[in-house]
Amino acid sequence: MVDRKLRVMVLAPVPYFSDCGRHVRIYEQARALTQLGHRVRIVTYHSGRHMPGVQVDRINRVPWCKSHHVVPFWQRPFLDVLVYRRALRVAREFRPHLIHAHLHEGAWIGGRLKKRLRLPLLFDCQGSLSDDLLQNGLVGHSSLLHRFVEKFERRMNHGNADYIITRSRTAASELAGRWGVDETRVGTLLDGVNTAHFRPHVRSEVRRELGLPQDVPIGVYLGLMEPSSGIDVLLSAIVQLKAKESPVRFLAMGYPEEGYRKKAMELGIGRMITFTGRIDYARAPFCLSAGDLAVSPGFSAMNANGKLLTYMACGLPTVAFKTHASQDLLGEAGIYADSGDESQLAARIAWLVENSEERTRLGRMLRKRADQQHSWDARCLELDEIYRAELGR
Repeated sequence: MVDRKLRVMVLAPVPYFSDCGRHVRIYEQARALTQLGHRVRIVTYHSGRHMPGVQVDRINRVPWCKSHHVVPFWQRPFLDVLVYRRALRVAREFRPHLIHAHLHEGAWIGGRLKKRLRLPLLFDCQGSLSDDLLQNGLVGHSSLLHRFVEKFERRMNHGNADYIITRSRTAASELAGRWGVDETRVGTLLDGVNTAHFRPHVRSEVRRELGLPQDVPIGVYLGLMEPSSGIDVLLSAIVQLKAKESPVRFLAMGYPEEGYRKKAMELGIGRMITFTGRIDYARAPFCLSAGDLAVSPGFSAMNANGKLLTYMACGLPTVAFKTHASQDLLGEAGIYADSGDESQLAARIAWLVENSEERTRLGRMLRKRADQQHSWDARCLELDEIYRAELGR
């Protein structure tokens, strides 16, 4: 068993690949497992972008589902059934040793495959489905849809998975506490970063290409533009920085950005922020290197905050809210504000702007920490051990 290379079928009920943290976790895990010698096949929706190095099996194209990046919630159950049917055909030909299911929808698909094929099932739980819908304003707290999703989530948490991995210690504790999952069935596999891909580029060259000023301190943000990511808190902090006449400007990279572009104008800080929209994963390290510092304004205790790893690998001193996830990743090299406190966030950014030597020192520390402690290669050695433990039961 120790030396045997495994065949792993990955269930990704998303428009894979799109440029966001969940998709990066799916891709980088599969890529690193492939480099270890395992065979990996990802079964996913019809839409999305091809990524090199990993075999992908897509469902047939659905004409009325045209979005390449975001699938409306009401369309997903139908697509998930198609993923199940596609995965069943793949399994008969691929003969996997185990199933690795991402998200609660993946756990639903995987549970049915497990029963039919009698295979071990690993559930990669990337946060709370019901909480995500609630935080992003897609459902009301007392709505029938929210209650239905919460019930579905509970069933998946207690479902057929042999083992559940989460992206943070807080999420693992939440499963055992709030949801009552047996803690012996739950573990944590932190996000990692591809440090060969994410690395510092020459800042002056990046700014020249992007048309950004050379003599102004710039803070960067990379990630989804949604309420749960803390963008509203970041904008409020920038209002305070403007009031204090801070010279800092911001490069905000991510989508959907139009609503926040409009809000920034209404708040009178439109000239302090450049919104880029979606940034291709391949180009992200180059664009991040335009910054003197990075900001992560998400303050949810359940947020795995994987974007911190990309900041670290690019050598960017980083300001974040103090959560277990941010402390696990940044350690003593992070600059922290109390969770959700926009005034402290502004103050920490201002301090970092004014201390160039500290920016250089912290940036070097974070790059070293990313390389030595948080590479995807190291993470997937942990994942390999989890696979073999489940197969050995």
